[in-house]
Amino acid sequence: MINRKKGVVLVIMLIIAAIFVRGADWAGPAALQFFKSYFADIAIPFAYYMLLVLVEDHFRPLQKWQVKAISIFLLCSLSETLQYFGIYALATVFDWLDFVMYALGVALAAFVDRIIFTRLFRFWH
Repeated sequence: MINRKKGVVLVIMLIIAAIFVRGADWAGPAALQFFKSYFADIAIPFAYYMLLVLVEDHFRPLQKWQVKAISIFLLCSLSETLQYFGIYALATVFDWLDFVMYALGVALAAFVDRIIFTRLFRFWH
């Protein structure tokens, strides 16, 4: 049986997946470029953070939002740093601005987790 918190995370993950499958083809070349360049770099850390929300009950350190946020930022940053050295993990193009986008994605996820969802859902924390 899925609990309500996991259900919310599952819906978020399905929405993010649908956005990636559909892309931004409908919005024209400028939006498509933004989507490929920056939206994914915000959405992926957001989604990773939410995945850690799913397992935080089983791993005590992950119950702190700061641990989740730092872990995801470091993971994404490691991937970007590897790209700089020609080792492709999550993507293939190195861009310094991606580090900022990762930080925004993680910050947005932590904000949604700690501020929005705790006010919106009684069961969240």
